[in-house]
Amino acid sequence: MTSFDVATLVHELNQTIRGARIENIYQLNSATLLIRLHQPNQPILQLLLEAGKRAHLTSYVVTKPLKPPSFCMALRKHLRNGRFSDVQQHEFERVIAIKIGTREGTFLLVTELFGDGNIILVSPQGTILYALTYRRMRDRNILRGETFRHAPSSGKNPLQLNRSDLNEIKNYGRMEIVRALTKLLSIGGLYAEEILLQANVDKNTQCEALTKQQIDAVFVQVQILLSKTTSRKFEPSVVVDEKGEWVDVVPFPLTRYAYLTLISYKSFNQASDEYYTKATTIEKVSKTEKEFARELAKLQRTLEDQQKTLEESRKIVKQNKVVGNVIYAHLGELQLLAQRIMEEKSCGKAWEQISSEIEMEKQAQRSPFVYFQSLDSKHRVLNVSVENTTFSLDLTRSIQANAAGYYERAKKIQRKLEGAKKALRQTQTKILELQQRLMEKTEKVREEAPPKRKEKAWYEKFRWFRSSDGFLVLGGRDATTNEIIIKKHTEPNDIIFHAEIVGAPFVVIKTEGKTPFEQTMQEAAQLAASYSRAWREMFHAIDVYWIHPNQVSKSPPPGKYLEKGAFIIRGKKNYVRNVPLRAAIGIMTEENHVAVVGGPPEAIKKQTNAYVEIIPGQQTSGTLAKHIRKLLAEKALPEWRKGIFEISLDEIQGFIPSGKGSIALHP
Repeated sequence: MTSFDVATLVHELNQTIRGARIENIYQLNSATLLIRLHQPNQPILQLLLEAGKRAHLTSYVVTKPLKPPSFCMALRKHLRNGRFSDVQQHEFERVIAIKIGTREGTFLLVTELFGDGNIILVSPQGTILYALTYRRMRDRNILRGETFRHAPSSGKNPLQLNRSDLNEIKNYGRMEIVRALTKLLSIGGLYAEEILLQANVDKNTQCEALTKQQIDAVFVQVQILLSKTTSRKFEPSVVVDEKGEWVDVVPFPLTRYAYLTLISYKSFNQASDEYYTKATTIEKVSKTEKEFARELAKLQRTLEDQQKTLEESRKIVKQNKVVGNVIYAHLGELQLLAQRIMEEKSCGKAWEQISSEIEMEKQAQRSPFVYFQSLDSKHRVLNVSVENTTFSLDLTRSIQANAAGYYERAKKIQRKLEGAKKALRQTQTKILELQQRLMEKTEKVREEAPPKRKEKAWYEKFRWFRSSDGFLVLGGRDATTNEIIIKKHTEPNDIIFHAEIVGAPFVVIKTEGKTPFEQTMQEAAQLAASYSRAWREMFHAIDVYWIHPNQVSKSPPPGKYLEKGAFIIRGKKNYVRNVPLRAAIGIMTEENHVAVVGGPPEAIKKQTNAYVEIIPGQQTSGTLAKHIRKLLAEKALPEWRKGIFEISLDEIQGFIPSGKGSIALHP
């Protein structure tokens, strides 16, 4: 991210998350934090901070590690339930400083996006508590207990720049203006080029050659560019090149990208979220391809060596067969030549004399001496050339034996050729398999790109389910939600259920003017029974009654007081007797999301085949949730298992009545 990106981001974050409470903090890898933020009556927000790279809100589902690292645990200890009070950009640098108010005081969470980056927690007293990376440096130290200091500015703050400051650019001598501007203002090459394009100054112009008019033009364009940030004139977009590749994300259009396509977004956070999420997937694909490329290159080298060896072996086989054929075609002549040499030797002549005499016969064009090439006296080898084929004959063996030797060598190498061919085919198969694995792996990486986080519907803050007949049924989770359901979400035609016991939720069938079927009535009664105190008391069944909204009142009799979540019921109660306490927890898949659903077994059966029934028991919700998740993964389709194991246990525990229970055993 550039300084301009950070400036835009900080403004948006202050508009969006100021006052938000930190619900939890996760460390996704060695450089990345995810902070879950909660605001009253607002969807959960997720702030992603990646040291040295990016910071933005994300709407994507991210995989959280099962065991948080020590840095993450330290942040949770000090910051959980703290509130974001302010988000700042230090100077005009790539540094984001978030002020977080807690009972201990105001902490500072600093994210450095330059170089390798860092994330640092600064105490209310200004000392370093924790950091992703600790290091000693020439200009400052990032060590626990030391006073925190920002890194020295790498250039002048553009926001405080005046015209005379820019004259310093000429001090860079023969350096190109684009490099000098980057150093002087520390704004990055992209925006240095943008300023020069707008100022109509060649980026390769040497600083010492700049005219006053050119420096004036550069100064004006710096101010214009900064004004887009300070005046909040943002037009966030992702830049797409001619090939459809996403090449950048910008807070406002740049001249440099004038001929490329821009995809506009409502906010820079959203644009950054889309860009970096896609870039991360592409990066993973590229990494996978590089890993396979190394293995593929090794196999390709092996294949080339095998092909070369095979080709050379084939030539040797052919050559040996040709020699054998030539020997037999000229058997008599070659026997005569060999016999002459050996007879001369037996007469006591020296090898040099024999060679000299035969050479004279050759020059006289006498047969068979014309075949003579040379004589290796040490090894008793005669070298001849017949029919443009040069070969050697062992004078200690007969000519027929020499021919047989060539044929035998051809056969021996031919036998080895079969093994070489098999090895080559195996290598070719390995290459094809590797290429197939690469396709599958890259496809899997693309498929594993994080899905969008599903926004919760308004009714998901309550207990809820869809009945077998399609009616929405709501249930209170506590006194507050009991109150909200009755006061805000109950209409005259709805039907209200309550278990015949103190400590039970109100359950409402949202009829939308229709008459619910008996099955829906039974299911609503079962929800009211199962999530009542009767579950904790280990009842097997309980009576439940239903009434109409006009029978419920918040007005107590004179002299009495109603607690939150309690109401006066007037008139006739309609009973559903002996309602069994039983609940089901299952999973549903929609738009690549795996979602947990819960409610009466008959209703959940209609929605999914992957569900588990539970009854009152003594198993704690944490242990029971692990067991339920394992059973759901076993029952689900293989492609959904990974998503099921990524479901938080908290989400499953939310469907377990009274925090305890046991798995229902079916006959």
